[in-house]
Amino acid sequence: MKDELERLISNNRHSIQDEEPLEGHFERFEARLQKASKPTRVINFRPILKIAAIVIFVLLAGNQTRMWFFPEKEESLSLGSISEEYREVEFYYTNAIQVGMNQWEKLSSEGFVSESEQKMMQTEQQEFDLMYQQLQEELKANPNDERVINAMLEYYQARMNVISMIINKLQEVKQLKNNKSHEIEI
Repeated sequence: MKDELERLISNNRHSIQDEEPLEGHFERFEARLQKASKPTRVINFRPILKIAAIVIFVLLAGNQTRMWFFPEKEESLSLGSISEEYREVEFYYTNAIQVGMNQWEKLSSEGFVSESEQKMMQTEQQEFDLMYQQLQEELKANPNDERVINAMLEYYQARMNVISMIINKLQEVKQLKNNKSHEIEI
């Protein structure tokens, strides 16, 4: 192989020695050498990438910690979140139910409600609360289903009717007791 290379060079020596480099070759070569001798600024991305990875890790760990210690409350879906009309209806019923419960508390504190009646009312309220939670889950799963919306409306009506009926009966008892006490005084 070495002999072959030497033979090739010796056979083509006249063509190799005769040709001069193109004009400007030396100037271009010198410019390249000077350019290569200038110190080039090399940016090392490795430390920057390490810092970015650390920052991302800290942010993710902080977010996970926040989610662990301060879990977001699951937003409950109600009729009011479906439309403005349902919001007004829901407000009416919840307000009426709250007024009824306040009257119940007042009559209870005045002594017109026995302990067994209070326990029965607590049981009824717990059942209504359980039913409401189930209806909320159904509403969350099917927010535009008319059957679920109607069930929610019926729930409010039933709860309001039960409370109103109980309050009316207790107020009748209160009036009878007041009337009897007035009759005795005469």
